[in-house]
Amino acid sequence: MTDIVLIAGLWLDGSAWADVVPALEALGHRPVPVTLPGQGDGSTTATLDDQVASVLAAVDAASGSPVVVGHSAACSLAWLAADSRPEKVAGVVLIGGFPSADGERYADFFPVVDGAMPFPGWEPFEGPDADDLDEAARQRFSAAAIPVPEAVARGVLRLSDERRFEVPVVLVCPEFDPAQAQEWIDSGELPELARASHVELVDLGSGHWPMFTQPAELARLLAVAADGLA
Repeated sequence: MTDIVLIAGLWLDGSAWADVVPALEALGHRPVPVTLPGQGDGSTTATLDDQVASVLAAVDAASGSPVVVGHSAACSLAWLAADSRPEKVAGVVLIGGFPSADGERYADFFPVVDGAMPFPGWEPFEGPDADDLDEAARQRFSAAAIPVPEAVARGVLRLSDERRFEVPVVLVCPEFDPAQAQEWIDSGELPELARASHVELVDLGSGHWPMFTQPAELARLLAVAADGLA
């Protein structure tokens, strides 16, 4: 049994993994969904450092060497865990996103309103990102979306331990395919992954939020990854 720390992306809390958790448990692993400060705990003043601390607390509390899973923007949080705990983290799984580099802002993608970055609606995600979400699913997402505190979205990543590049990475490719991801790595668009020693690309063939649209298949891929990384 491997502890699998699950970190959802922007506007989501730990409940985003509700359909993935039982599937992972059935496959013999211990999922640990994280509700990030400012994304489900009631805080509106959380910082990126607060979120990193929350992830590291989950890693430190895990039994043995956990696998850390980051979705979308939270791929950077998973990578920060590898940077801070390279001797503890067995591997990192990235879903539909890539780690930012040292000195880059975490997720300064959309307008900030009254100190937080609200969900911007579906227009920016039309196409492969959201094609597999029906109208009911979109409404549920929008209604539950939690504005991300400005100090999180505009926080600056600090990476310092080059041992992170020895931590194995599995990149799950949902709305893009492995060939595209490899091209981005080879071209230098993803410098952190270009320097990583062990990167495996896995195709999923979903939209950007497979925990909602393909939870069983996502759980299977995470279990396979954990079996290979543990």
